[in-house]
Parts: sequence; C-alpha cells; structure tokens
Amino acid sequence: MVRPQMSYKLIELGASEALIGALTALYALVPVFLAIWFGRYTERVKNLRHTVMAGGLLIGVGAALMALVPSIFGVACASVLLGFGHLIFVISSQASVTRYSTDATLDKGFGWQTAGIAAGQLLGPLLGGLLLGDSPGGDRMHLINLALWLGAVFAIVSVPLMLWPVRLKEMPALTSEIPITAQVEEVPQESTAEVLGEKPLAGASDSNPGKATTLKIMRRHGVVSNMFASLGMLSVTDILISFMPLVGEAAGVSPAWIGLLLAIRSAATIVSRFSLSSLSRRWNRSQLVITSLLVSAVLIALIPPTINNVIISVIVMLIGGFFVGIAQPLTMTMIVKEVPVSWRSPALAVRLLGNRLGQVTIPLIAGAVASPLGPAGAIWFTCVLIGVSGIEKTINYARTGPTAMDR
Repeated sequence: MVRPQMSYKLIELGASEALIGALTALYALVPVFLAIWFGRYTERVKNLRHTVMAGGLLIGVGAALMALVPSIFGVACASVLLGFGHLIFVISSQASVTRYSTDATLDKGFGWQTAGIAAGQLLGPLLGGLLLGDSPGGDRMHLINLALWLGAVFAIVSVPLMLWPVRLKEMPALTSEIPITAQVEEVPQESTAEVLGEKPLAGASDSNPGKATTLKIMRRHGVVSNMFASLGMLSVTDILISFMPLVGEAAGVSPAWIGLLLAIRSAATIVSRFSLSSLSRRWNRSQLVITSLLVSAVLIALIPPTINNVIISVIVMLIGGFFVGIAQPLTMTMIVKEVPVSWRSPALAVRLLGNRLGQVTIPLIAGAVASPLGPAGAIWFTCVLIGVSGIEKTINYARTGPTAMDR
C-alpha cells in the first residue's frame, strides 16, 4: 500500500521521474550495508518471532512518518526507515523457512512465505487505488496521506499477531519428509543422511565449512546466476509498484485502475506460488525459472502500451503475474541447497544484498531511462534485465543440464 502512495505523494510534491527513481533506490540503501550482518545475526538468535515483529513495527513507523511529512526530504527519510524495517522482516521470515523446513519442503515454505508478501501486494495497491479513486492531481494529498496511515495501521496491527502461540520444531536440513526423531537428530549430519538413505546435498555435507563470507558464498556454483535472476524479478515488481502510477498519469488512467491492475498481478503471483509443489513435480527448478524469466520479460513489456485496453491489460497482467511469481521462491531454494547448512541464513542475506544493490541501482538507471522515453521506459528496462538473465540461464542449462539445485 505504501510504495505506490509514495510515488503519488512525490508527484503531488512536484518530483520528477528521475527523482522518484532516486528516492525509490533510497528505500534499499540502508539494507545494502546491513544485510550480511543481519543474516549472520539470525543464525545466532534463538527466537526469530521477535525480529519479525521488530520489522513489522519499523514498517508501520516508516509509513506513519511518510504520512506526516510535508516535503520530499521527509519522504526520503521515511523511505529509508521503511526499507530498514523491510530488511529485518524479510531476512527473519526467510530464516524461519530454512530453520523449520526440511529440504523436501523448502519450495513449499518459500512459496507460502512469498505468497504472503504477494497477498499484501494485492490488497495494498487495490485499497490505496480505491481510496484515491478518480481524484484529480493537485487535490488528493489528504487521500494519499490517509492511505499511508492505513498502511501504517496494517503493519502495526500485524505485530501482536506474531504472539499467537505456534509450536515449531527446528528441522535438520535433509531431503526427507520422514519425521525426525530425537535419536536421529543427535547423529552428525553426514551420518543422518546415510541412515535415512538420502544422498547429501551439494554443499550440505561440507565438513567444517568455516565462516560464511560473501565471497565464499558467491563462489558456489549457480549462486551468482540465481542472485541475478532474483534481482531481476524483484526489480520488475518494484518498478511496477513505483512506476505504474506514473505510467497511469501519462496515459490519463485513474489511480483506481492502476491499483486494480497491480492487484491482479499479485493475485496471479499468489496462485503460481501456491502451485509450486505441483509445478516442481513436472519440471525441474531450472526449467521453471528460465520459463518464468523469459515469459515475464515479454508480457510485462506489453503492459504500458496496452494499459488503456481493459481486456488486453487484464490478460497480460494475469499471465505475466503468474510467471513473475515463480522465479523468486525457487531461486531461494536453489541458493540454500548449494551451500553448507550452517551458511543458509547468510546465503539468503547475500541474495538479499544482491537484491538491495539492484534496488539501489536499477531505479536510478530506470529513472534516467524514463526521462527521455517516459515512465514506460523504466518498465521496459527491467524487462530487458530479466530477459538477459533468462538467456544466460538457458545457455548454462544447455551446457550443464540438471544439477543438484534442480532436485
């Protein structure tokens, strides 16, 4: 809800497309410096529930601050706080998936976790768009601030929900859905895999892997490629959220219609993430990620020129949103399966660091591209990015075939 309203508020404050791109990048700036440290912290912390709560609280405070401030500088400060809260929430929730899932259920875990995020991306823009309705520019600042306050309330109300009692059992990372007994848990990792008749994962059986450094993680096979794919897909959703309001303004489309289109994209993404288990039974992860990247690149590029055609734009958003949702959770699984078990949270933090670096640089470049080409140029730029990632993965897959990350 907050991110599109931030764009509308900046439009009302007279910000240019390039400046909106720069302030969108600012949202990811603090996480660039803190992602690795916080990823290591989640490995040590006993109760991840509290860190998720802290992230939700900071998101709520950042949204409230954005509603209160009357200037572009104030919006920039609120954006930094919002990004910091989002960092804490994302790393903590992803670490929870790796801590409480077996390897056989990682796709399902990441699928549900990212589906929850997509559900917020469905409801937020939809409600925000309905609040703004067809209100003309220059006469809607009070409605924008109301939407921001509503976003703050949603975030803060979610914090006490995390106190709901849930019994969770920490799981050793094994490719098995067989219940793990206390006796088996006491067996060292390599022996346990043999007891269950499982083949150890690539990287999972490393003895004494040492400290998980950024360089060590990125040297693992496929990690950089999957980080690039993840970065591209996150950039697509980010740029859509931030630049669709500008595309709508340029095309004379109401905020309500923009909110509906963004909600349609998120709904389709939710469906694809709930379908990951069945999709993974028919195709391996590399095949799914490659298809996700290439199809998304084509369909998302069609959104700006079709935005005034109701039927075509809805169809493009539905199909494009479905394929956009596939790559993100699968690249998480592919990265954590390629590193030793003790490196998993830091590896996800490195992945998030790559995402945040992309969120800093890509909106800046997209904003610059949007200056001569219009706001649609920012969306087309990210489509080129994921298209390149899809081509790179296609070439690599043709050369190596399925690997341990695909199983």
